[in-house]
Amino acid sequence: MKEKVNAIIELLKQRYSDAPCALHYKADYELMIAVRLSAQCTDARVNLVTPGLFAAYPTLEAMANADISDVENHVHSCGFYKHKARDIVLACQMLLSDFGGKVPGTMEELLRLPGVGRKTANLLLGDLYGVPGSIVCDTHCMRICERLGLSKGRDPEKVERQLRAILPPEESSDFCHRIVLYGREICTARNPKCDQCELAPFCTEINKSQGSSD
Repeated sequence: MKEKVNAIIELLKQRYSDAPCALHYKADYELMIAVRLSAQCTDARVNLVTPGLFAAYPTLEAMANADISDVENHVHSCGFYKHKARDIVLACQMLLSDFGGKVPGTMEELLRLPGVGRKTANLLLGDLYGVPGSIVCDTHCMRICERLGLSKGRDPEKVERQLRAILPPEESSDFCHRIVLYGREICTARNPKCDQCELAPFCTEINKSQGSSD
């Protein structure tokens, strides 16, 4: 398994030398907001919405004092806008009241913030603080890792534990970003481009189909 994991990591590195977060942000709290908006919404849509939102509320203090209904208008197209707008404003208020105006750097503290679950917390820990072992289990990650035989099931917390047991901690955050890129480009949910897949030798689904046809 160790050799397999290392080989997959190297192939992904060759394809994507950089592993940036797809969400655009400048300040730490802006990434927190963008990740909250990305729930059940595309990163591309979030990146269209956040410039206007951040221009309307250019500081953490401004966002914390924002009228929730006005924030709803800005984020409406991201879906679930009422919940997201409320979480954004309340989380910004908590950053000021409890964390000195900074996004905290531990899982326990992050999970106290409204709208922040383990997936969001792991992304913030990996991207803002470079915390080893930060694993973001989004739909791309769970789908592809199951196809590659690295994990089983679609429960994010269970998959996170499985991947943490096999991924080198220093590689985990970038691995998850690269898996997302690969999931959008090649290993899509429907009609994956298996004939173009550099990870095909490790794919359990391809191997199953080849075995059944022999």
